[in-house]
Amino acid sequence: MTKRIKIEALLKSSQANIDVTVKGWVRTKRGNKNVNFIALNDGSTINNLQIVADPNLIPEDILKLVSTGACISVNGTLVESQGAGQKFEINAQSIEILGAADPEKYPLQPKKHSMEFLREIAHLRPRTNTFGAVFRIRHAMAFAVHNFFNDKKFFYLQTPIITGSDAEGAGEMFRVTTLDAKNPPLKEDGSVDYKEDFFEKETNLTVSGQLEGELGALALSDIYTFGPTFRAENSNTTRHLAEFWMIEPEMAFYDLQDNMDLAEEFLKYLINYALENCADDLAFLEQRLIDEEKNKPANEKSEMTLTEKLRFVAGNDFERVTYTEAIDILRNCNPNKKKKFQYLIEGWGTDLQSEHERYLVEKHFKKPVILTNYPKDIKSFYMRMNEDGKTVGAMDILFPGIGEIVGGSQREERLDMLLSRMNEMGVPTNEMEWYLDTRRYGSAPHSGFGLGFERLIIFVTGMANIRDVIPFPRTPGNAEF
Repeated sequence: MTKRIKIEALLKSSQANIDVTVKGWVRTKRGNKNVNFIALNDGSTINNLQIVADPNLIPEDILKLVSTGACISVNGTLVESQGAGQKFEINAQSIEILGAADPEKYPLQPKKHSMEFLREIAHLRPRTNTFGAVFRIRHAMAFAVHNFFNDKKFFYLQTPIITGSDAEGAGEMFRVTTLDAKNPPLKEDGSVDYKEDFFEKETNLTVSGQLEGELGALALSDIYTFGPTFRAENSNTTRHLAEFWMIEPEMAFYDLQDNMDLAEEFLKYLINYALENCADDLAFLEQRLIDEEKNKPANEKSEMTLTEKLRFVAGNDFERVTYTEAIDILRNCNPNKKKKFQYLIEGWGTDLQSEHERYLVEKHFKKPVILTNYPKDIKSFYMRMNEDGKTVGAMDILFPGIGEIVGGSQREERLDMLLSRMNEMGVPTNEMEWYLDTRRYGSAPHSGFGLGFERLIIFVTGMANIRDVIPFPRTPGNAEF
């Protein structure tokens, strides 16, 4: 097969009048008996390359098979385009059909499709402009994550996907077992005998790599994890997935302030990377959002375009506010007084919901917010107790449009305090001896945070539903492919 050149490279070329081979999928074909114009895309860029096909050169039986969705190979000459909108086009000398697509059956015809329809054919949706842009940006963000930490001399630690611990104490876990579901081995008391299972104990898919990440940080100083995590939460919302990706750095000798500084720097780096490296895809997604909002009332339209929002976040210092200060703001705000919040704020100790987080960011401070020092009763056992005995050294970063995007804390490095919190919260210490050993032998102050990768992609792309920023969403009742 002739070696192809990617369309992205050709569109950036400084040379014309050269013979090239391109391969890709047909987006549209139009024309008449004298000439055919084919829009070709190979996924390397949001932009199509126009193929000019002369029916006197290309056989009619070939041109008939050049329909939307078909995969073709084109040999021809790259020339400066005569039309507006593109720098180059190809005058085709020959076209080979690599894979036909029956236009009567191919579901992605050149018209606007709803997100709901595209989720039903998720195996084909990467061929659309919208999902091509989203998944290219997703790649860029994953690459930027590794770049950022590598430049800071962090070590990439692969934490287990199958684990015997529940880092969050949530209990909403997918069980991993090889036992016969219809006839499991039982103990004398009638409970399942997991000693007969593959791992000889109860195991589940991980909800977080944090606890194992702490082990790495208390030996290598600075580590990060980046991998899939799982929640068996029966939640059909635009914000939840059963399988999603998490980035979780853990740093020895970092206090809460250091943790916040790193998280803010990290988020700004990622956003700037997208602005600098994904301009064409962001421009397409920005126009898509503008078109979607054309018929909305003025009060429902976005105050900023997508790229304006990204530049605003990357260019502003994040507001740092304690939980106590935030509760006072929320308790006295008009939506709370007029009972417009779904969950009213009545007093200190309330666990904040997305509507509260978004009010703080979008209405009150009008910039990203870092909330700190939450009540101990609404946070996890591993967070460091503050001197007041009521709050822990936690921090959440809140972004416009989505609320919490990062959650983290200074970890409790004092063995006696950690044991006390575990007992208080009913965390079985006998199953966590490996974790407690890091506090027994050479304990050190340390901190970390978690960034939900899909939440980041929602923010950067402007997509409204988390199912549309991951190639193969796993949700209740849906495990296709």
